[in-house]
Amino acid sequence: MSEAVLLALLEDVAGAASLDEAVTAVVRAATAVTAADVSLLHMLDDSGQSLALRGATAPFDGAVGHAHLPLGTGVSGWVARHREPVVIVERKEADPRYLPVPALSGVDFTSMASVPIADDLAGLVGVLDVHTFERRAFPADTVAELRRIARLVAAPLQAARLAAHLDDLARTRERFTERAVAAQEAERSRLASDIHDGISQRLVSLSFHLDAAGALLRTDPDLAGEQIRTAQQLAHLGMAEARAAIRGLRPPVLDDLGLTGGLTSLARSVEAMAGMDIVIDLVDIRMPEHVEVALYRIAQEALQNMVKHAKAGLAWVGLSFGNGTARLEVADDGVGFDVPTAWESGGFGLRSMRERAELVGGRLSVRSRPGGGGTSITVTAPAIALP
Repeated sequence: MSEAVLLALLEDVAGAASLDEAVTAVVRAATAVTAADVSLLHMLDDSGQSLALRGATAPFDGAVGHAHLPLGTGVSGWVARHREPVVIVERKEADPRYLPVPALSGVDFTSMASVPIADDLAGLVGVLDVHTFERRAFPADTVAELRRIARLVAAPLQAARLAAHLDDLARTRERFTERAVAAQEAERSRLASDIHDGISQRLVSLSFHLDAAGALLRTDPDLAGEQIRTAQQLAHLGMAEARAAIRGLRPPVLDDLGLTGGLTSLARSVEAMAGMDIVIDLVDIRMPEHVEVALYRIAQEALQNMVKHAKAGLAWVGLSFGNGTARLEVADDGVGFDVPTAWESGGFGLRSMRERAELVGGRLSVRSRPGGGGTSITVTAPAIALP
């Protein structure tokens, strides 16, 4: 492969308007350089624990975004974990590392070569695969050319991925802001209705009974006493309705107990409701209000999901703080779930939790696997400790 070809490839990748364009340039170049029939490019997903198909030549271009492999699983997952190339000349099904991927089924290829996309600056970015219909030995010089391409495009692909992530984050913030404004208006409408139909009506009735009691004090003290007792009942009802409205705006437990006490109370209530054991390991610290509310709501969502889906017998809630960073973890020993699929479907409240974390400048990490592997949800967020 000439230097001119490499330079042209780098220019195409670095100058691409989007990550999709950059990835397309790489898979086309890999196919051409190796004279392969198809090329696939897998990239690390946001969790850093799985590979997602990010680019492919036909006939697998339609599978982009639908094929996932945990690190260490399948040939590509093995290449990513060990950062070493793999060549399979034939009978790939007999290779212990091979794992069929449903999204990539339907076409039979005989030979394949797989190399890591990585360099010292970008680290591991992904894996580049090429496949052929006919038997191909993929000599050392061909593999070396493929590895050279992978090393050269690692940094620009990582840069394109980060740019795409920033764009996604900007859109996420925009969507979150839109939903927050809509939720705020809906909440205001609900509060206005609650106040009008409940609290204000109680106050009107309270005023009426107090006026009646005042008029009857001299002429009929007993009846005046009844009016006062009715007024007292209305006052208590109005106070209860006011407290209910306030609870809808902010978890009152944070005001009373702080984040540590609030998480403890939340965990104990879930423990009693679900009939399970929850280990609590929480640092006693106060942080800014917006951080406490975000962490509390994320823990609340995670624990609710655990009760609904995990079938766990043991869970763990931890809160630590150090070097200006708060770290919340909610974990269980339940049945687990497929994380990439959950991200795509928006299930398990993952997007809501991630948006809450990102709104306070934090990051959400989810580790799980179906079949009894349990689940761990971790949030790290910048924060300061309050006196």
